[in-house]
Amino acid sequence: MDTQENPGLSRRLIFLMACAVAASAANLYYNQPLLPVIGRDLGLSHDSIGWIPGLNQVGYALSILLISPLGDVVARRRLIDFLSVFLVLGSLLAVVSQGVLMLGLASLVIGISANITQQLLPFAATLVSAEQKPKVIATLMTGLTLGILLSRTLSGFVGEHFGWRGVFVMSALLALLFGLALHRALPWREPPLRMRYGALLASMWSLFRRHAVLRQSAFTGLFWFAAFNALWATLALHVSEAPLNYNTQQAGMFGVVAAAGVVGAKLSGIWVGRFGARHTITASVLLILAGFGLSGFYGDRLWALVVGILLIDFGVFSAQVANQVRVFSIDPEAQSRVNGVYMLGYYLGASLGSLSGVQAFALAGWPAVCTLAAFFLLASLVANNPTLWRR
Repeated sequence: MDTQENPGLSRRLIFLMACAVAASAANLYYNQPLLPVIGRDLGLSHDSIGWIPGLNQVGYALSILLISPLGDVVARRRLIDFLSVFLVLGSLLAVVSQGVLMLGLASLVIGISANITQQLLPFAATLVSAEQKPKVIATLMTGLTLGILLSRTLSGFVGEHFGWRGVFVMSALLALLFGLALHRALPWREPPLRMRYGALLASMWSLFRRHAVLRQSAFTGLFWFAAFNALWATLALHVSEAPLNYNTQQAGMFGVVAAAGVVGAKLSGIWVGRFGARHTITASVLLILAGFGLSGFYGDRLWALVVGILLIDFGVFSAQVANQVRVFSIDPEAQSRVNGVYMLGYYLGASLGSLSGVQAFALAGWPAVCTLAAFFLLASLVANNPTLWRR
């Protein structure tokens, strides 16, 4: 990174932003390896416990629709300050929850507050040149990848030794720490636009209608992220049953295996420039499909789950970087709104995947989850065809 050409985005600041992206995104996934323990502690069925990760993703999707666009009209540092406060409060509400309603509300608040990630990504994109954008976005997406993947390992370890409530105490402390660090380090940038909130939201629909690439990217990401979340919302439930019978910490260790996604995120920044975003995404989705096929047919064998998750996470985060670079190239003056439209599709897919994945598992077990994911991935391949979106 050329710090002289871009004094507002030094290597140190990029590193802090990547770490903050990781810490913020992790809040959407801390609960997944804890679901069996939470279910036993609160006396919840598989059907009821599915609302906990689902409401996390619903909250995040709502924040993308209602909060992300504000980055174009409100100073992003101010938004990040407010979101950090609410993330602390949501985590503390989870700590004291005594039933599914209170924990569901806490999950919703945490999901909304995790919008910090979707403020930092477009913020970074506006501070660098077009040539540097793939590298910087890939770096922040590496942070996102680590946050998503290692969150499960971290929460599994903390949950096993300190209980599931201890995980949310940790979450509150991290939110406070990074909130203070970002407040001190982020540059103040006046927003590029002056627009009323209603008009701002309406303009997102206009952007969606105007840009075929945005529609293509949103629906492509929606379907593969639905498959990804169907996996992670049910994996702990699957491996905690016979014949594997893993505990919370062992279930969380699959997050270490999934760290292959970091390699995918870094390599994708190179592949996009060489092969183009669409071809990179198609190849990545085919890898994800292969991973689900393997782990679906041999779901009771550790080696197949490990190799399958390696393929799935490598493919998901390779495709994600390519899709995000494509989106941030659409309209330089509407980065927050364009990213908001795109990520709304993504996390509606996450909600769909979490809720339907748990239901599929309750009905017919692990093979049903992998079959559901395969249908989502085929839909993603279809959505990535640009001719589908031409008027």
